[in-house]
Amino acid sequence: MPNNFSKLTLVLGGARSGKSHFAETLVKQSGLEQLYLATSQAYDSEMQARISKHKHDRGEGWTTIEEPLELSAVLKSECRPDRVMLVDCLTLWVTNLMMADRNLEKEFETLIETLHGLNGAAVFVSNEVGQGIVPDNAMARAFRDHAGRLHQMIAAEAKTVYFVTAGLSQKLK
Repeated sequence: MPNNFSKLTLVLGGARSGKSHFAETLVKQSGLEQLYLATSQAYDSEMQARISKHKHDRGEGWTTIEEPLELSAVLKSECRPDRVMLVDCLTLWVTNLMMADRNLEKEFETLIETLHGLNGAAVFVSNEVGQGIVPDNAMARAFRDHAGRLHQMIAAEAKTVYFVTAGLSQKLK
């Protein structure tokens, strides 16, 4: 792993902030093999189009794994010193866990344990959803709270954390 590349990086930002592009650039600059772990699921044609555009915009040189739930298992099996895994994104993963009625506290704890023994570098992308108004329904509030807790947990473990707004990155840690 290059000396200037963090083993664990978190990139946060709002929708269409440029966070994914920024994270992809970080991974490309590492010089290591590029692995993309997509947590999204295409339930409709609009989401299918988004996924296709994302793949096209990433360009050549990426191996893509699509896994909506078993993030820790993929990290354990696929991370190694000669590659960087980009996980895009944590908030979709939280949504998937909630919709599958999984135990989020247990899933988050398993992810943190996995990060402690990670055998390669990983860059996590996630939507910062806690800066707006308080949602008007219980599920949306629970989602916001789960995402916020997960971000704090990952940020505590990460060597490097960025916040991206309007395509501009700010290094927080």
